[in-house]
Amino acid sequence: MRIGVIGAGYIGKTLALKLSAAGHDVKVANSRGPETIGADVLVSGACAVPAADAVKDIDVVILSIPFSKIPAVAPLLSAVPDETVVIDTSNYYPARDGKIDAVEAGQVESLWVAEQLGRPIAKAWNAIGAASFAEKGKPAGAPDRIALPIAADRDEDRRVTLKLVEDTGLDAFDAGSLADSWRQQPGAPAYCTDLTRDAMGAALAAAEKARLPKRRDLAAAAMAERMGDGTTNPDTDYLPRLNRAICM
Repeated sequence: MRIGVIGAGYIGKTLALKLSAAGHDVKVANSRGPETIGADVLVSGACAVPAADAVKDIDVVILSIPFSKIPAVAPLLSAVPDETVVIDTSNYYPARDGKIDAVEAGQVESLWVAEQLGRPIAKAWNAIGAASFAEKGKPAGAPDRIALPIAADRDEDRRVTLKLVEDTGLDAFDAGSLADSWRQQPGAPAYCTDLTRDAMGAALAAAEKARLPKRRDLAAAAMAERMGDGTTNPDTDYLPRLNRAICM
């Protein structure tokens, strides 16, 4: 597939690496220009381009940018054909994004994103930590392969997103519609807990919407407290252990 990735941070970088390694034609862009995208992002064959070029002649656009920046890319997507699959990887963290009234009032994050963009989206790669995503992907059929929930309303969006998640070394789990995607938001049992396919369904079902914000903020505060100078930062397994302790 022809894929444009907007955002070259931790998740966007790994998406560019893994999807290009899987044989897809990947263009990657950020807000600062292609010359600022590191060579390490491109080693599997992805091409660094200006943002306007990343959304031309593609089958899929993946947005891997902070939640609060979503409205700013709406003009970029305005000329993208309706049939193009748009996948969002973002999560709402008010300490970083600032408070967004609609989400604070209970609007599902993915529905807010779709509303800002004025088009259908799919939700994926939001419920895995950057380190787990970069380091823990496994071939299909591995018994302890991490599962990732995806949500979408259109059948083609769902089909394509499930396939691409599999191509990044994860078991893709159909979590239903965008209206139900709050079950994979921060604070939920399925969020960044590195569960297998067998455990994912129960984790999604166990989510309690009213408790998500407090659990999200508790986990974020605990993670921030552990971050240090590069020698004291937590290991790859710390985030899933932390989220399991707080959210499950």
